[in-house]
Amino acid sequence: MAENDWKKRLGVVYSTNPDFVYREEARVQEATPAPSAQRLIVRLERSGRGGKQVTLVEGFRGSEDDLAALGKTLKTKCGVGGTSKDGVITLQGDLRDKLTGLLSGMGYNAKRGN
Repeated sequence: MAENDWKKRLGVVYSTNPDFVYREEARVQEATPAPSAQRLIVRLERSGRGGKQVTLVEGFRGSEDDLAALGKTLKTKCGVGGTSKDGVITLQGDLRDKLTGLLSGMGYNAKRGN
């Protein structure tokens, strides 16, 4: 069943060869640099969210597991919900000042965006 997962093959041209087997390229995980080597920007966004405010932490470089761990830590310390994917951590509400202080305390080079 895992060999026939169609979601991995979106955008792939159909082959008429009966012996063709689709092989996905292995993704290389980027090593996560030290917190002091990362520059994170903490900004507020309202557009496309029905007037609700969310705080975005952008600029994280590294593996998805490390991003998820940092996102979970920030969500726990702020007591809010959110998500982390594609190098961006999204938290509910306006938490720019609090997040900038938390990230600086954790050793990240954090800057308030707007």
